[in-house]
Amino acid sequence: MTVTDLKSMLRPGVRAHLAGIGGVSMFPLSEMLLNRGLIVTGSDSNPASPNCQALLAQGITVYPGHFPENVQGADLVIRTAAIHDDNPEITAAHDAGIPVFERAQALGALMSEYRHALCVSGTHGKTTTTSMCAHIAMAAGTNPSIMIGGTIPLLGSGYRIGAHDTFVLEACEYRDSFLHFRPTVAVVLNVELDHTDYFPDLDAIKRSFRTFAASVPEDGYVVANADDDNTLCALSGLERRIVTFAVNRPADYTAADLTFENGFARFTLTERGAPLCTVRLSVPGGHNVSNALAAAAAARCMGTSPQAIAQGLEEFAGAQRRFEYRGEVNGAAVYDDYAHHPGELDTLFTTARTLGYRRIICAFQPHTYTRTEAFFDDFVTQLSRADKLVLMEIYPAREENLHGISSRDLAAKIPGSIYCATLRETEQTLRKLAQPGDLILTVGAGELNQVAGWLTSDK
Repeated sequence: MTVTDLKSMLRPGVRAHLAGIGGVSMFPLSEMLLNRGLIVTGSDSNPASPNCQALLAQGITVYPGHFPENVQGADLVIRTAAIHDDNPEITAAHDAGIPVFERAQALGALMSEYRHALCVSGTHGKTTTTSMCAHIAMAAGTNPSIMIGGTIPLLGSGYRIGAHDTFVLEACEYRDSFLHFRPTVAVVLNVELDHTDYFPDLDAIKRSFRTFAASVPEDGYVVANADDDNTLCALSGLERRIVTFAVNRPADYTAADLTFENGFARFTLTERGAPLCTVRLSVPGGHNVSNALAAAAAARCMGTSPQAIAQGLEEFAGAQRRFEYRGEVNGAAVYDDYAHHPGELDTLFTTARTLGYRRIICAFQPHTYTRTEAFFDDFVTQLSRADKLVLMEIYPAREENLHGISSRDLAAKIPGSIYCATLRETEQTLRKLAQPGDLILTVGAGELNQVAGWLTSDK
């Protein structure tokens, strides 16, 4: 079954069952379907979660756990990428001839109805750049629908359901999921090797990003980072309208007169050499200049005014878990960040060094065994940049430890690092290390953000 098949089914009165309905992206999808007049049910292994409770309050039936009988009467089933064919509900749906779709297919079917569908892709920076695009779209008054992989204060969540003109969406490459999307504007921020449990090598990832960019219609746009050689290689010769942005090279959109004050950038946004507007960023770091240029270029492809771009970028003050300030402990500032790839750690430490703190104390939890093994030497190089390093055991996510690897192996390669087996041990270690003038970073895509909360709430 294809995205086109699914589009024809998304009509009032159809019953859609969402397996894993409480997930960060399934939750807003359920509300979008409900708003279209579909009858929505779902199942989740954690029915007590805030998302599931919010759905129950709207009258959506949420079944606790995954059982074959949950899909009885459904016209279609939509599942998250984490739910596989051996799930009891998926098996029952297949046996009953009920069509099963991926979440990404459902989003692709929905976005095909929008005049502007802006999808932001890249190995790094997706959430921040998508959030910038969301702020610009809101400043422009387009009443956008928005779906982001993180929470931003502007929305109080990671999503918004608006009119059918503009859809702003974070597009993840894992398992080629973004190939189901139907963008009119596709942003490629950067291309690096990641998700080694799925992509065998960098060339496979380049092919995936090229296919994603090629999904843009001939009258659409591909917004590409001219500073990134892998992006240029992946898109070379692509017969689409390509708009470029860059900080360090010639491009369609650049940052002239770039200056920094306490880590925060100010620059003149130029469009094909002509000054467009003055941009003041409220998030620190040189990498956010590149992210802002990407967002501005994408907005211009949709006809957004320079004034709305300048306003939206200045009003964006960060997304949850993206260098997010959480408070203080023992006079040390605590920031939480989602970085889980060596390239992201490079950006994080480079930004942190511009902020004038006495020491950088980093607590890091590696994310997945395959990523830790694939980039082991790179992790050692980047993590060694911290003045004090605390390592928590690897967060497995979807994996089993078939590689016999541990954070202890990283600790053995980084002199002075401290290994902690649990979250509470990590918290206690950071409390002992924290001194006035320090910057404490809790870093990773797993559970370590809980430690940031404990440190700053004194619980």
